[in-house]
Amino acid sequence: MKNAPSALGRHIILELYDCPPALLKVPAQAEEFLLEAAQRMEATVVNAQFHAFSPYGVSGVVIIQESHLTIHTWPEYEYAAVDIFTCGELKLEAGITYLCEAFQAKKHWQRELARGLNLDQQATAPHL
Repeated sequence: MKNAPSALGRHIILELYDCPPALLKVPAQAEEFLLEAAQRMEATVVNAQFHAFSPYGVSGVVIIQESHLTIHTWPEYEYAAVDIFTCGELKLEAGITYLCEAFQAKKHWQRELARGLNLDQQATAPHL
């Protein structure tokens, strides 16, 4: 990967804990929240698809021009797993803050990973 940036994208792993179960059961609710988060990040939405599982739980994806947002919920554990991947410059914190508030998470945890590392430029990158 000659002349590539040090990383091609940013991947946020967002864990939402102690959310009201009712907010984690309805695909339309999750879709509304992720679309609003994308808007607050100033992302360009391309498409969205959400699905309800039996007996409960939701999975969904919002495809953005800059990459994607996904969610998987476990209402029985009051938990939602959100991934935000972007290859562009977005206002990620605005979207993350909104999702924590919208899902009424009492606790959250997040981690950022650099994706597509240029191993020639990264002395501390893991060995493949």
